[in-house]
Amino acid sequence: MASDAAEAIIEARRSKRILAPLGAIAPKTPEAGYAVQKEVALRLGGLPPAGFKIGATTKQMQAILGLSGPAGGFTPKAGLRPTPATVRYADFLNPGVECEVALRLARDIPPGPCTRDQAGDAVGEVFPAIEIVEKRYDDLAVLTTPTLIADQVFHAGGVLGTPVAGWRALGLDLAATRGRMTVNGTVRGEGVGADLLGHPFEALAWLASSACATAFGGLRAGQVVFLGSVTPPIWLDGPSTVVVEFDTLGRVELTLT
Repeated sequence: MASDAAEAIIEARRSKRILAPLGAIAPKTPEAGYAVQKEVALRLGGLPPAGFKIGATTKQMQAILGLSGPAGGFTPKAGLRPTPATVRYADFLNPGVECEVALRLARDIPPGPCTRDQAGDAVGEVFPAIEIVEKRYDDLAVLTTPTLIADQVFHAGGVLGTPVAGWRALGLDLAATRGRMTVNGTVRGEGVGADLLGHPFEALAWLASSACATAFGGLRAGQVVFLGSVTPPIWLDGPSTVVVEFDTLGRVELTLT
């Protein structure tokens, strides 16, 4: 069943069409959704993942998506680009962008219960990021949350900023860091790190404790984690220049031609 669902998801992406409800082959629980997602990763050559994204870490996004809590998705290496990045708008289906705090792990975090302090101790680098997302769905209530999870929760790629040198010694207050997103020079949203479950490292602790981490065998040193967007997704109408800037983390830029 997981193989059939994974194949349906991959085929929808290849043909750049909206993912229809999967009917009898749809996963019925979040755990089953993560099992399908892992099968998608396997078929795309994405194991082990280059990292993960966390979706719906803000109450605002949970309300928009109809979720009771966050959800995770794997990130393949091919989808990660350093700033400044240029991609083709036409390569994506209904693309959007998100204003993200991101990090790279310095050591493994095994799956299971994890505190914010334990999560923070495993972090090697922090930096600003843009997540590229796609509106691949019509009615999410009909699609169901497990299928949304199976399809990596909108994920389509990401742009990584420059890591902040000596961030730990600087004692950066990641809860207070403020991010702003502009599209073609117009401010489209802003928020703070505390919007991500109270603190970005709380989001990382959630991921480590989640069914997503269990499905993929935990988090590994070197993996990148997009901790969630401090703004709602901004859906793009056409080619655009997107800039995300955090007051303590720096700037990241994406051009869609």
